[in-house]
Amino acid sequence: MTTPYASAAPYYARYRPPYPTELYALLADRFALDGSQTVLDLGAGPGTIALPLAPLVEQVYAVDPEPAMLTEGCALAEEQGIGNISWLRGDAAGIGRLCLPRIDLCVIGDAFHRMDRERVAADLDAVLAPRGGIAVVTSLATAWPAVVDEVRARFLGPGTEAGTDHVRDAEDRLAKSELSRVETTRWERSARCTVDQVIGLQFSRASSHPALLGDRKDAFASELRRALLDHDPGGGYTRTVTVAVTVATRPRR
Repeated sequence: MTTPYASAAPYYARYRPPYPTELYALLADRFALDGSQTVLDLGAGPGTIALPLAPLVEQVYAVDPEPAMLTEGCALAEEQGIGNISWLRGDAAGIGRLCLPRIDLCVIGDAFHRMDRERVAADLDAVLAPRGGIAVVTSLATAWPAVVDEVRARFLGPGTEAGTDHVRDAEDRLAKSELSRVETTRWERSARCTVDQVIGLQFSRASSHPALLGDRKDAFASELRRALLDHDPGGGYTRTVTVAVTVATRPRR
């Protein structure tokens, strides 16, 4: 059975922006990554974290419930000559069934809020090495021009406001787990996108993936392109993106 991300997978792989290099430097320092560690990327998608993290460790297990995402990630790994990632179909509810070795670090990129967080923390506590931990990565971006939501609403109906502070939620839930030593670090940067990138990012979302639009996909893209260029004929759109990583480890004894 596929997920809403099946038709979104190629757009996710191509258009979702990478996480900042500072994230990997922090993880390397915090977990003393020296090429000998084993990492679990839970909700890995097409390897947005797994691929840049792989050169720093011995083995990465990239786990995602959507086969199309794993296919995209496997192809990217082959392109980049990365051979130490195992691409596994699975989800956060089945960590115990994955038969993983001892894990030094589990990374979760923009997916923790969709999981049963208490259960995930408990299940990970059972497989993490004594000095291991979890790194929950969360992205928050300022809004696109209003015309994007206007076009989406015409094709898909009105959206809903997220409203939840996913960083605070992750901190609170992890602080109540066995991995209760929690620290969050943030980076902020400006990202400039072309019209094609803005459209591709809409197709990468579970709420506007191509299969959901069906035979209206091309019309959606054309109308969104026209609306964006009417808004800014220069065709460049800048927004601020904040990336936070919440690291949770066991308290020191």
